[in-house]
Parts: sequence; C-alpha cells; structure tokens
Amino acid sequence: MGRDYYAALEINRNASDGEIKTSYRRLALKYHPHTNTDPGAYEKFNQLAEAYDVLSDPRKKAIYDKFGEEGLKGGIPPESGLHGAWTSGYVYHGNPNKIFYQFFGGDNPFADFHLKDGNEVINGFGGLRGSVKTQDPPIERDLHLALEDLFYGCTKKIKISRRVMNDDGHTSSIKDKILTLVIKPGWNEGTRIKFPKEGDQGPNSIPADVVFIVRQKSHPRFIRQHNDLIYTAQISLVKALTGFAVDIETLDGRLLNIPVNDIVHPKYRKVVSGEGMPLSQEPSQRGDLIIQFETHFPQKLSAEEKSNIHKALTSNKQ
Repeated sequence: MGRDYYAALEINRNASDGEIKTSYRRLALKYHPHTNTDPGAYEKFNQLAEAYDVLSDPRKKAIYDKFGEEGLKGGIPPESGLHGAWTSGYVYHGNPNKIFYQFFGGDNPFADFHLKDGNEVINGFGGLRGSVKTQDPPIERDLHLALEDLFYGCTKKIKISRRVMNDDGHTSSIKDKILTLVIKPGWNEGTRIKFPKEGDQGPNSIPADVVFIVRQKSHPRFIRQHNDLIYTAQISLVKALTGFAVDIETLDGRLLNIPVNDIVHPKYRKVVSGEGMPLSQEPSQRGDLIIQFETHFPQKLSAEEKSNIHKALTSNKQ
C-alpha cells in the first residue's frame, strides 16, 4: 500500500490549497530538527516535505489522487487520459530543508516561533538566543475635533484599511476595520488614543500600534487655554469708560449677560468662574471664562467733543 500524503499532513483529501499550506507550516515547525530532538523527528520532517512537495503541485497532486503513490512514482502512460501526464515517474529529491526554506521564502522561519524556558525567551535552534519579533513603529494620525466635541465628549467611528495574514500563514490581503474612538469631556490638544497592534500584519513582525492624536479645530467665539476659554469682546471707548454688559453664548447654548462696571484699561480682563472647559480628570468641575476686550477709539472728534472730554477727565482728578 502506498504512502498517504494527506495523513502525513494531518488533513483530509478535500483540503484546500490554503489548508495544505497551513498544516505544513504547523507540522514542519513542530518536527524541525532544530526544535524537536526526539528520535524519529527528522524522518517525520522528511515525510512532511515529500507530502507537501506533491500536494502543493496541482499536476503531481492530480496524478497522486487518481493513481496513488505507485502511479505517481512509476510514471503514467500518455493513454491514461490525464492531460499533461508524465511519461516518467516522480522522484523526491530527499532534501526536506530545501522544501522548508522555499516555503518560508528564505526568512528566518523561527522569528515568530519561541519557546519559554523559565523566565527567558529562547528560539528553537537548540536553545540559543535568536532574533525576536520586533514591532513596527506606531502609525500616527491627527484627529481633528470641534471644541464642542471636546466640551461634551463624543464617539467617532473611523474606518481603516490594514494588511492581514491569510490562513495559510504566509500570504496576506487588505481588509477594512472600523475603530471606535471614545472622546472624553475636557480632553486637551495632543491627547493620544492608542489601538494596540492594529497596523499591518506580517509573518515576521508585530503589527504597529495605531495612534490618533487629538487636534482642536479653531472656534468662531472662543480660544482655549488649558481648561479656560478666552472670549474677546469688541467695545467702544464710551463703554470702556462708563460701563456696560456683554452677552456671550456658551458652548452649551446658554446666554450669559456679564456686567462690567470697572474702567476697561488695555490690560483689563473679566473672569467668570466655572464657565470654561470641563476638567478631563473631574468633568463635573470646569475652568474659567476669561473675557478680554478690544476698545475701538473714535476716528475723529470735534473741538467741542474734545473740550467736553477734557473737562470730564480733568475734573475727575484727585
């Protein structure tokens, strides 16, 4: 009775090409002489190589499936009816390492195959320390958010395309994935959101982390300064000297009416406590709203207006 190549690879006769490759990869790493010193491991490793050499080749596999090992190695006559049939038999070259390194493409096949030995990580080459998988550098992307998003917090869903390894362990394909980003109230510019190992997959590397970096969009009314919000009010010289009230619409839609009874000088600022951004570590607390002013001076004054202003200001001197 001839050899059962399917049994050697621990698969059934209906196995796909991908299943043949996956099984050979697993068993070849398991029985490779550098990782398995049991008696008979090399013979098993050699049988795996021959089985894979036959079943991974469509023409050899077709002959084997129809005529078995005897027909494969004895040669098939042209009148067999099998298109492209051989006139001479198949001869296994007897070099399992050739099959092994052809399969792994010349890369170190043990780069992702490590065994624990106490607290040390060693590779399969007789316990000698080898090359450990390295992780690709982080993939960083800016995440542009409105000030309202950072005030309330929000959830963003972002689709990424990444390379993933196929079941055969050595080919890959591009697939989409949706990442869900949960933005907390009060997060600052530069906050980093990390998705570990969501980068491209590879046979001999650890996927990179995907990192989103918060970038705050400009706002029509406010400038953010840490946890405070800065609002600039445009006022006339009359208001700066005589007092007024300023109306400010907050990020949550309320209308504040802030009275200003002080003289508004160039360095004057009005602070309204608790009307700034939520604190990221304590969202129930908030920073301040700081109102600064731009005073518009008249372009010209009549002689009478100048006289009246002069009298008003000089009479106020102590």
